[in-house]
Amino acid sequence: MAEGMRTACLLIALLSLGACSKPDTAPGPGGVTMGEARALDEAAAMLDERRPPAAALQPSQGVGK
Repeated sequence: MAEGMRTACLLIALLSLGACSKPDTAPGPGGVTMGEARALDEAAAMLDERRPPAAALQPSQGVGK
């Protein structure tokens, strides 16, 4: 019985948090909408994941000498 009550409370809390979020068309940071800001954040995260390691960006020694 306590497990069911705990699950119900968790579900209510999650639904309440979802209702608090701003719609995609709401004004966001930097003059963009919330949806645009979220898309920019996702694109930045994708680019960070695709970034090569720092060692790959270092020029190799002895090239051209």
